[in-house]
Amino acid sequence: MSFSSMSVAQFLDALASAEPTPGGGSASALAGAMGTALLVMVAGLPKTRTNTDDARAALDSTRAELVPLRVTLEACADRDAAAFDAVMAAYRLPKASDEDKADRKAAIARAMRGATEAPLETLRLAVKALDLAETVARHGNPSASSDAGVAIGLLHAACEGAAANVRVNLGSWSEEEFRTRAATETQALASRAADVVTRVRASLAG
Repeated sequence: MSFSSMSVAQFLDALASAEPTPGGGSASALAGAMGTALLVMVAGLPKTRTNTDDARAALDSTRAELVPLRVTLEACADRDAAAFDAVMAAYRLPKASDEDKADRKAAIARAMRGATEAPLETLRLAVKALDLAETVARHGNPSASSDAGVAIGLLHAACEGAAANVRVNLGSWSEEEFRTRAATETQALASRAADVVTRVRASLAG
């Protein structure tokens, strides 16, 4: 069953269980999806901050970009869990012979790459949603500023959670080129997210 098709209670029970998935990566992705959904709601409200045609057009354009982002972030929750399950399966492969060991090592490497790329994609998408949140904060109905603020908090949590998962997986990664590239991108995206959050929160408070 897809996590996005579960009830809230079912997903929380799954998180609380002793099973390795869903874990922090899936929770980060769904936090991002929830934050994005809130931005979709605020952007779609009939009244804007200024009630001008320009504000309405900006919000409509932003909403059109946010809607598919929410769907993709939901899918990232399942992708993250599947990637970690693949890592667990790879570690369970036989290692009786040298050939077994070589095959197992290669399978672990492939699975670890997938488990690193999954939260990295969540991070990219959550940062993109945060970028779009600036328009929502600038033009959205002030009466929904608290909803926009919650959206920002959820998206920032998604970014921090996804970045943490990338960094943990990179700790056991041996391919230097991929490790360096992923670490650099993760740091840049995490810093960008923090900067956007600061600007958007200031805009909401203004």
